[in-house]
Amino acid sequence: MSDYYGNQPQDVRPGIDARRLWAGGVATAVVAALLAVVGLLVARGIFEVEVLAPKGEGVWGNASTTTYALVAAAVALLATGLMHLLSVATPAPSQFFGWIMVLVTLIAVVLPLTLTVAPSAKIATAAINLVIGLVIAAVVNSMAASARTLHRRRTQQSAAPPPTRQYPQQQPPPTRYYDQ
Repeated sequence: MSDYYGNQPQDVRPGIDARRLWAGGVATAVVAALLAVVGLLVARGIFEVEVLAPKGEGVWGNASTTTYALVAAAVALLATGLMHLLSVATPAPSQFFGWIMVLVTLIAVVLPLTLTVAPSAKIATAAINLVIGLVIAAVVNSMAASARTLHRRRTQQSAAPPPTRQYPQQQPPPTRYYDQ
């Protein structure tokens, strides 16, 4: 059945532009890695807290700084994959993603507080994890919203063509006196 203008009905379903989503995910991974490095530099350089490095390793620390940055980038890519999965499989992907990211971030904040290291290192690591988790959640959620699309599929047409409206034939208006 068609509408007033003869258009066929369409099946409209939400979708996601995977290229835009994953391009944003890679950019988010870079941001997360740099944020981890900045967090460690601030903790070690400004506050002189030994986060992920023994004393005497300097502001940059040892290989753990690179590992921490790579793990932050990997978490951002995992969050992008999670958002992609939720976007194609669940009715409210942003809500589920938000809850999952809050809980994962909460785990990342609480876990360092259970370690047997100096209290300042516990608090610094928890703070860095909190900032990284919140940034990843916010950026992935907002760029996924911008990557959402609507996929339109035409429904099957009925066997009979849609009815057309018949208008009465009118004679053209007279152009000269003797046409009347």
